Formats: sequence, C-alpha cells, structure tokens
Amino acid sequence: MDLLNNLWSEIVGFFGVRQFLEILIQGEAEKFMTYEGIVALIIPVIPLLIVLELILGFIYKKPQTKVYKVIFLIYLFNRIVGRFIALGVVAFCIGVFQPLALLQTSMTWYWFIYGYIAWEFAHFIYHFLAHKVRLIWCLHATHHSPEEMNLSVTHAHFFLEAPYADLIRTSICIFLGVEPVLLFTIMFIDGTYGAFIHVGENLIRDARFGFLNKLMLTPSHHRVHHASNPLYIDTNYCNLLNIWDRIFGTYQEEDPKMEIKYGVTRPINSGSFIDVYFGEIINLTKDVIHAPGFINKLKYIFYPPGWSHTGEHKTAKRIRAAYLMLQKPSQQ
Repeated sequence: MDLLNNLWSEIVGFFGVRQFLEILIQGEAEKFMTYEGIVALIIPVIPLLIVLELILGFIYKKPQTKVYKVIFLIYLFNRIVGRFIALGVVAFCIGVFQPLALLQTSMTWYWFIYGYIAWEFAHFIYHFLAHKVRLIWCLHATHHSPEEMNLSVTHAHFFLEAPYADLIRTSICIFLGVEPVLLFTIMFIDGTYGAFIHVGENLIRDARFGFLNKLMLTPSHHRVHHASNPLYIDTNYCNLLNIWDRIFGTYQEEDPKMEIKYGVTRPINSGSFIDVYFGEIINLTKDVIHAPGFINKLKYIFYPPGWSHTGEHKTAKRIRAAYLMLQKPSQQ
C-alpha cells in the first residue's frame, strides 16, 4: 500500500495537480479566481502537453523514445538528489542581498515590468556563463544533449544547475530591488513559459508565431538555441524578452531553409544516461589531468568549451565566425 501511495504521490507531483485536486476536494471553486487557484490551473499545463506531444509522436511515427527514456531517468535522479537544494539557495540569496538592495519594489504593474526586465537580465547572465565557462557548461550540457526537441527536454538538467542558476539570478534580482513576492511571481511565470518554449514539432511545427517572433522569444528562437549548427551555436540566451540578446549581439532568428541539428558538438551516446548526465564532467576531468602545467589546467576549467592548450581551439565563437566568413563570398 505504501508503494502505491508513493507512486500516486509521484504521479500527482509530476503532473502538478496537487493544489488543483485539493481545491476540487474542498469544493471551493471560487479559489480558482485567486492567485493560488490560477497557479493550480497553470502548473499542470506543461506536463499534460508533454503527454500529448508523446502521443502525437507515436501517431506521426516520430516517437523520439530514446530522448524520453534518458530524460525520464534524469527526472527521477534529480527528484531524489537535488530536490531541496535550489530552494535553499534562493532563501540564502534573499537573506544576504535584500539588505543591500539598491531600491525597493512592490507588487504593482510598473514594478512588475521592471522586475521582469531585471529577471531576464539575470537569466541572460546565468545562461551566457553556462555556455562560456567550461566548468559551468558541465552543469548545463545535460540540457543540450538531447538530439530531438520536445517538452520533456525541460526536465533534462544536471541536479546542480538549478542551484547555480538561482544563485546568479536571485542574487542579481534581489540586489536590483525585486522584492521576494514579486520575484517568486516572475519566476513562476517565466518558468512556465521557459518550459513551453521547448515544445517540439510533433506538437507545433512552425513555432515562429508570426509577428510575435519579432517582439518576444518564441519556441523557434529556443530551437535555434538548442541547435549545434554553426550559425546557431551559442545564441538566444533569453527566455521571454529577447531584448538582452539584441543588446549583446547574441540574437539569431531561425532560417526555415536550414535543418536544425540538435545536441552538443561532441560525439555523444544520447541514449546513455551516463554520457548525457556525466559526459562533460568526464571529458573535462580527462583534459585537466592531461593538460601540461597548472595554468593550462585552470584554463580548461574556466575558459570556454572547445579551448585547447594546443591552440587548436574549437570554441563556439570560432566555429560561428568561421561559418559566417565562408558565407560572405556567396552573399556578395
């Protein structure tokens, strides 16, 4: 009986329907008009879309079972190992940085806009560093390892990535004066949309969303971000507002004529939990061990992925620059 109760609890937890069921059982339908009720209605959307996407994959005969299998194992592993770490980091950052805040906001519409822009800036910083510092890339690479794009990819994370991300994002936002209740509201909204932008072609084929593609970050932009194509590599770090990508020159739209190649640039066994979850850490350890001299060992840890002490660098910046250089003659 305990096993069945635990299984049911995990299913309810995955689909995020616990609050929804509690409101229904209590017969308090009016709660659905409150913040708590709205949250209870929105949380189950992404898990339900994942199931729909999986079903459509079998209908279209593009089931992507290898991706779903490994990501399911990652989800279970992270539930066991890293369940409460991120919450602890958020609480720690609030305690440290709130007394140092440059200003104090409140739950008003104009501070919400300010807070969201600040959050997107903090998200950009975390995400940029995750691609440009190899040690941090080891935490983030698990998310980029799947060779297909679907909503389950939102669960493909190394268990220490969330604490790292929240350390950066929460610290910046609290220091910029985004008060905790407002921050949690923004984190919920952005987290839900951040999951949705991983939607795959089995559910939404053309994810550019018309004119919205120019105004915000769409799933099309995020498909570009997950691509290993030379044109696309290391672009589109934002989540909803793409203003920071435009400001810092990392904005890239999808070319409908170019087939997207998902995954990381190194050869990978995407059906292996060990390679997807620990592969980058293993490779970094090997490079550090074999690197000549202490300085080179440090460079492998803190320089961008692809840096080599031999000078034969294969960083994203060099790969993209070489590709764009080759395209210039054909464009003239």
